[in-house]
Amino acid sequence: MTSAEPTTIFTRSWSLYDLLTEHNYMFHNEIYSGIRDLLELRNDKEHYRLLDLGCGNARYLTPCLKRSPPALYEGVDLSEAALAEAREYLAELTGQVILTHGDLLEAVESTGKTWDILFTGFAIHHLMPDEKARFFRAAGRCLSENGWLILVDVVREENQDRESYLDGYLKFMREKWTHVPQDQLEEACTHVHDYDYPECLSTLQEMAGAAGLNCTRLISRHAQHYTILFSRSAPTKG
Repeated sequence: MTSAEPTTIFTRSWSLYDLLTEHNYMFHNEIYSGIRDLLELRNDKEHYRLLDLGCGNARYLTPCLKRSPPALYEGVDLSEAALAEAREYLAELTGQVILTHGDLLEAVESTGKTWDILFTGFAIHHLMPDEKARFFRAAGRCLSENGWLILVDVVREENQDRESYLDGYLKFMREKWTHVPQDQLEEACTHVHDYDYPECLSTLQEMAGAAGLNCTRLISRHAQHYTILFSRSAPTKG
């Protein structure tokens, strides 16, 4: 994200995000089961380097990393509270762990390292279209030849405008997120209405292709919540 504003709701109350994941409202259980299986396809376990952009507290990615340990994990997030929790969750990883307080777009554009995996979960939809294009260009520049960009995010239907998407997602929140206190639910709805700018899959694929990531694989879809793998070549290669 290009400023702290879109994450203010979670910076103030990271427990809200934990509440959403506890009740699996955003399909974290299914999504991260798929990511666990995906990482196990790599043949460079204990040697690969992973940059987690908008890492939050890394609660759900950590078990995947324990099964397929990286040599280096770096997580970047704007929430100090989330990073403090991430430090505890990641403590048992055997490889090097770096946690960085900062902006994910700035982090990927400025990194001097080559990464085998870029991972980002529910973060890129806060970027404007030109910023998303910059994100993909930076990803294409810093990924290794067999590198993967794993993107977990909300995605619009093809030819669906933002307002129609928002109408549907806010309806989903108000009907399904029944364990969220009413004041926090309305705050979350306002956050989504003001700061969510998801793209359709074809737009993401076009941006990735322009950055040299010509292979796109849809790993999973749960309602509006997608897991997408972008790579230069066949994604099953490690």
